[in-house]
Amino acid sequence: MDTIYGNLQGLKPSQLKQLQRLYQQRLPRDSFATAEFAQRLAAISTEIKQAICAYVNRRGQVIRVGVGSPRQTQIPPLELPRYGAERLSGIRCIATSLKDVPPKTSSLTAMVMQRLDALVVLTLTGEGFERRGGGATGYVRAAYFAHLIPELEGQEGESAYWTVSEAIALEELAQEDFFALVEGLEAEFRREYVAQQVDADHERVLLVGLMTQEMTTQQFEDGLAELERLVESAGGEVLQVSRQKRSRPDSQTLVGSGKVEEIALTVQTLGANLVVFDRDLSPAQVRNLERQFGVRVVDRTEVILDIFAQRAQSRAGKLQVELAQLEYMLPRLTGRGQAMSRLGGGIGTRGPGETKLETERRTIQKRIARLQREVNELQAHRSRLRQQRQQQEVPTVAIVGYTNAGKSTLINALTNAEVYTADQLFATLDPTTRRLSVTDPETGEALTLLLTDTVGFIHELPPALMDAFRATLEEVTEADALLHVVDLSHPAWLSHIESVKNILAEMPTCPGPSLIAFNKLDQADSESLAMAKEQFPGAVFIAASQRIGLETLRQKLGQLVDDRVWH
Repeated sequence: MDTIYGNLQGLKPSQLKQLQRLYQQRLPRDSFATAEFAQRLAAISTEIKQAICAYVNRRGQVIRVGVGSPRQTQIPPLELPRYGAERLSGIRCIATSLKDVPPKTSSLTAMVMQRLDALVVLTLTGEGFERRGGGATGYVRAAYFAHLIPELEGQEGESAYWTVSEAIALEELAQEDFFALVEGLEAEFRREYVAQQVDADHERVLLVGLMTQEMTTQQFEDGLAELERLVESAGGEVLQVSRQKRSRPDSQTLVGSGKVEEIALTVQTLGANLVVFDRDLSPAQVRNLERQFGVRVVDRTEVILDIFAQRAQSRAGKLQVELAQLEYMLPRLTGRGQAMSRLGGGIGTRGPGETKLETERRTIQKRIARLQREVNELQAHRSRLRQQRQQQEVPTVAIVGYTNAGKSTLINALTNAEVYTADQLFATLDPTTRRLSVTDPETGEALTLLLTDTVGFIHELPPALMDAFRATLEEVTEADALLHVVDLSHPAWLSHIESVKNILAEMPTCPGPSLIAFNKLDQADSESLAMAKEQFPGAVFIAASQRIGLETLRQKLGQLVDDRVWH
C-alpha cells in the first residue's frame, strides 16, 4: 500500500484513498506540474483543510505524498536517491498553501536541505468545483516556484541559496520548461563544484564548536583552531567553522534543533561530506545528527584515532591504535557497520541466533581481550629492556611535550636519529631511544645518557588512547628525568604546558627532575619570550631545526641527571 506521510489525524478513509490515488498520477518530464494535477492536489487540500505535498521524480512519477508543509513532510537526507554538491536530488516538490502568501523560509530551507530540483507552492482559493466526467477546477489562486542557485560571491543570508518567482497563473507554470531549468542549474553547480574541489582524497569538512558557560572565549577559539589542525593532519579540508553558544549541551543533538537545521543547510550548500564536532558525542547524538545532515558525523576523539591509525608504523603502534579504536567503538555500536563474524557452532550457540549488533559486540570484545594480552606482552618486553639499561647504570631522559612541539626534530638534531618529522599533529607515534653524550658538570668527563622520544600529548587526550598507549607512556614513568619541550611560537603555549602537566599528573608514577626547553625560538615573538623567561627562569631556549641553543641544552641535561643518578 502507498504510504501517506505527515499528520494523518482526523482524516477519513475516503480522504486517505484520494491521497493514495495521487501515486498513480504521471507528469510530463519537461513540466513543473500540469494544471490537472495541480487542481486535483488543491481540491484534496481544500477538503481536508491541510497543506499537502507531492514529491515527483524526473520520470514524472509521484514517489511520496505527505500531509503538511514541505518542512513537515521532507524526505530524510539518507533516503534521497542522489546526493552531492554538484547535483540536485532529482525530485521536485509540489505543495499547497492555505494562505495566499509566497513560500515560507522554512519550506525553502527544506528545499535546500533536500537539494530539490524545484519547489512549487500552490495558493488556494478555498473553493472550486468538480467537473462532470472527472477533474477539478477553481481551487488554485496562483502558483510560485523556487529553486536553488549557486552561491554568489558577496551575497549573504538565506537569499543566497534560492530564488523565488513572482506569483503566476497555473497556465504559465505549466508552460515553464522544467527540464531545461534543471539541466542549466546542474551545469552551473558542476562548474562551481569543480572550481572549489580539492584533491579527491581529501574530505570536505564542516567543523562545529559548542561553547558552554565554563569556557572562556580564548579557550573555545584555541580548541577550534586545534581541531582544524587535527582535521588537516588527518587529510581533510575544512570548508567552514560553525559556532554555537549554549548554557549546556543538548542531550539529543548537542547544539539544539535550530542550529542543527542551520548546519544541515550549510552542509548542502558547501557540499561537505563530513561534519566534525569539537567534543565527544554519544551514539544517540551521532544517529540523530546523521539523520538530519545526511553525511557522516564524527567527534574530536575519532579524528585523533584516525590520525593515530595513519601514523602508526611499527607492529606495537598498530596494535595499540587498534585497541584504542575498538575500545572507543564498542559502546558506540549502532548495528550499521559491516558484519564482523559468523555465529560459532557447538553447544550453547544454537537456537534463534543473535542480532547483527550482538554479534559485532561479542566479536569486538573477543578482539579487545586478545589485543589487551598482546599489549601486556609488549609492556613486559619494554620492561625487560628498561631493566637491562638500568643494570648498565645508563641514565634515561624522556622527551615529553604537546604534539607538534618539535620533540622528534630535537632528538634528530641531538643524536642524528632520523626520526620522521613534519609540521603535523602526531607526526610520530612510536618511541625512539638514542644515546647522547653529555659532560659531567663537576668532573668534565664525557658521559652517556639515553634520550627517548615519546608520543605527543594533547588537551584532553582521549582515555581510550591513554589506556592503549600505556606501554609507550611507561617510557615516561620509568625515565630518570623529563625534558619538557614547548612550542614557544604557538599562541596557546601556556595552556599546552598545563595540559602536559595534567596528563603527567594522571600517570601512576612520574620522574622527579624535569627541564623545560622552549623550542622554535626563531619563530616566537618577543612578548612570549619575555613572559617565558620571567615565569620559567630555569628553562632553556632553543630552535631545534636551526640547531640554536643545543650546546646549552646538553649542559643542562648533564646537570638535570647529575644529582638523580650519578651521586
